[in-house]
Amino acid sequence: MFKLHLSAIALLSLSTLPLAAQTASRNAAIPRLTDGHPNLNGIWQAMNTANIDLLDHSSKQSPVMEMGALGAEPGGPGVVDGGTIPYKADALAKKKDNQAKRMALDPEVRCYLPGVPRATYMPYPFQIFQSTKALAVAYQYDGAFRNIALKDPGPAPVDTWMGQSWGKWEGDTLVVDVTGLDERTWFDRAGDYHSDELHVVERYTLVNPFMINYEATITDPKVYSQPWKITMPLYKHTEKNARLMDFKCVEFVEDLMYGQYSKKPTK
Repeated sequence: MFKLHLSAIALLSLSTLPLAAQTASRNAAIPRLTDGHPNLNGIWQAMNTANIDLLDHSSKQSPVMEMGALGAEPGGPGVVDGGTIPYKADALAKKKDNQAKRMALDPEVRCYLPGVPRATYMPYPFQIFQSTKALAVAYQYDGAFRNIALKDPGPAPVDTWMGQSWGKWEGDTLVVDVTGLDERTWFDRAGDYHSDELHVVERYTLVNPFMINYEATITDPKVYSQPWKITMPLYKHTEKNARLMDFKCVEFVEDLMYGQYSKKPTK
């Protein structure tokens, strides 16, 4: 009984430690590079259904009936803080039209590069490469890749599928500013979209050696009435043979894209 009381007192004492002391204890377990910054190197993946729909969604049948259950889409909880995306009225109408026509309009159907932040939560792993002097991210989907500059390069000279990224550290959080994103990318299969004024600010916080807390704040005054944010965990692959595989999906859509130009046109 006496030993039990001592254990209870010890636990109570630990729980009443100042928050700063508890945080310091947790941070001590975070792997770091020689410059002291958290070590984000590794292969990571989001384990959610945000690529289907950023908001709460139920399971749906396949949009291609012949695929049966193979193409059915699982339901899942949303990742948008507050549970809603603050569309302007006319923009919401376009989002609904996108959703209705997604098999023709979703850029994922045609294997276009996914943009940011969608590349992060597609159902494929990605790899972070980090040193004290350089930072880059490689994505399995379509071989997408982006360098993250460690000094502000100024305005993006031209819009591109993956945009222009530059990062800085705020304490133990890597903050990445992304601009110059091609307006043709979407956020999910539900038709959520943006304009050429999209500005994304990502935050990567290493919670422990195996999990990153990921946030992305979306600002686009043409489409939304105010900025909004998504939040999700990213998990590290720890398999001995973990690596990115090829998923060059362009070859899977060549007939869809260019079949009319072949000598024997496809159906």
